[in-house]
Amino acid sequence: MIVDTHVHLDDLRYADDLEAVLARARDVGVNRWIIPGADPTTLERAVAIADKVEDAFFAVGVHPYDAARYDRAQMERFIEHPKCVAVGEIGLDYHRLPEESEAVEMTRKLQHEVFVDQIDLANRYGKPLIVHIRDASRDAQAVLETHAAEAGGVLHCYNADHALLALAERGFYFGIGGVITFKNAKKLIEVFPRIPEDRLLIETDGPYLTPHPYRGERNEPAYCELIAEKMAELSGIPLADMQRMCRENTQRLFGI
Repeated sequence: MIVDTHVHLDDLRYADDLEAVLARARDVGVNRWIIPGADPTTLERAVAIADKVEDAFFAVGVHPYDAARYDRAQMERFIEHPKCVAVGEIGLDYHRLPEESEAVEMTRKLQHEVFVDQIDLANRYGKPLIVHIRDASRDAQAVLETHAAEAGGVLHCYNADHALLALAERGFYFGIGGVITFKNAKKLIEVFPRIPEDRLLIETDGPYLTPHPYRGERNEPAYCELIAEKMAELSGIPLADMQRMCRENTQRLFGI
């Protein structure tokens, strides 16, 4: 059994064939899914999917791009739902900042405030974090070290920054997605052997970041198998053992 620890099943690109997507996943042994919260407008759809699909779970959270739409009250409506396993995806993303210097500082400040408040929410309810970091490693690490995540969490789609490996000692795991199959993923392939085996998780980030050889197409949970195969190849660990370890790590972090 493989758990896709990060897949946006609430995305409208799955709306017309979600049952077929999940059936293809089950056919290759991917039979549990975690839907991260990202866009506040799709949270209720994620909850509805988790209610309908026995082995689907969800997280509450607002992506840094949507920080201006953060509504803590909305998150608190669902955080005690029995299928809610985490707070995320939350974090910092400086990849697409405004051009004006004043707007840049305001955007970073808002992202920081929303990130910290969601960590506080996770701590209050005893939930692990799903953390998104892009072009903001130093600032994100400082936040996570200052505002302790009591239940730990996962660095989603780990961006291959060696310094962030220190967060393993603070209860953080590292999500490995389709990027590891890319021919230009030199940084991730270099750092991958340094990630402790008991801190590895598998994720697709579907419908984004589709692994080779399907790049350019819609990503989906069935492709976890390709990610696990590449992880096993790089580590020299038999595929079945890699899948088992990642499943056990997922159970330990999310309690599912």
